[in-house]
Amino acid sequence: MNEHLPQIAIADANERWPIYMDNHATTFVDPRVLEVAVRMMVEDFGNANGVENVHGEQAAYAVSQAKDFVARVVSAECEDVHFTSGSTEAVQLAIAHAIAMHPEPLRIAMSRVEHKAVIDTVLRAERMGIVQKSWISVDDKARLDWSSMEEVLSEGVDLVCMMAANNEVGTIYPVPQIAKACHDHGAAILVDATQAIGRMAFDIGDDVLDYIALSGHKVYGPKGIGALVAPRFDRSQVFGLQGAHNPTPNVAGIVAMGRACEIMELEGVQESARLKQLRDHLQERLLAMVPGVVINGDVTNRLPHNLHFSVPGAPNDVVLARLRGRLSVSTGSACNTGAQEPSHVLQAMGLPDALLESCLRIGLGRSTDMNDVEAAAALIADAVHDVRASFSGATHA
Repeated sequence: MNEHLPQIAIADANERWPIYMDNHATTFVDPRVLEVAVRMMVEDFGNANGVENVHGEQAAYAVSQAKDFVARVVSAECEDVHFTSGSTEAVQLAIAHAIAMHPEPLRIAMSRVEHKAVIDTVLRAERMGIVQKSWISVDDKARLDWSSMEEVLSEGVDLVCMMAANNEVGTIYPVPQIAKACHDHGAAILVDATQAIGRMAFDIGDDVLDYIALSGHKVYGPKGIGALVAPRFDRSQVFGLQGAHNPTPNVAGIVAMGRACEIMELEGVQESARLKQLRDHLQERLLAMVPGVVINGDVTNRLPHNLHFSVPGAPNDVVLARLRGRLSVSTGSACNTGAQEPSHVLQAMGLPDALLESCLRIGLGRSTDMNDVEAAAALIADAVHDVRASFSGATHA
């Protein structure tokens, strides 16, 4: 252990281990959200499709209220909210709907840093011969390359897939400007807002976003619930058999997601300010304690709870092994867990191998406090020092 590191911070963390800082992967369920979910499971447990009795009516009303809460957090209309099992299903439904609305193969453009849920869906549709894809490039901060965007639009495209904020490096994208450019060229837009709801504004004036994908478990709701927000969506008009019969709504999950979105609408601005302050402090501590740290992404325009950095000379899998059981962070998207190849996001950014192999992603959350930040900085610094020392020793052996 490095004798120059603040051992007090590490000692103070003993009672809290493991410290959780992987809130991009998932969040805990807020007790206020859990309360309404349990009530809908054991008290107001009616089938929202069975409105012939009071139990069904109460469940249906609760679902309609949840739609309103979800709609407000993305500046949409409640009738445009369609609940799903999560963002992945929302993305798949949106693309399937867009395919069904076009008699020819759907021309889809997507940024090279989209979530794998988008990329994998488009690639599969392309293999089926029902989609023609094109890519939109980004720069070394994961910012949109507008010249690439304009080139794609000028060549003709039906649907553009663009996330609101990147799930790895946190870069925020100018959704209103992108949507206007798409609509000016006759293209629809699918916005993956999974990481962004409650953390950035979605009011784009008189214009509307054609498809928005959301997930409950990124905003302190339960897993297994999400939403597709789309003003012209009809489940009966999708590529496939979905919509032939209305499924029984997951009332408890729907109401829980609605409550989670309500809390984000009420508290999101204040919470984001607090997390940004903690994030900036953690960044400053790491830069001071760990020589050679490189911050990835757009440091002037990123999610307030995101910190993505690389520590050359300290492979991230070895660092994570040192942190296991004490600090929960990740190397990137939770959907790529177990994969041996570097992040497609960082590759699209053109980062060198030294940064690709040593990146770590931190997502601060509602339970994070200054003690956690101080302890995390000390733990990471200590782990990096040990890993670098061991690799240096092995090199000189």
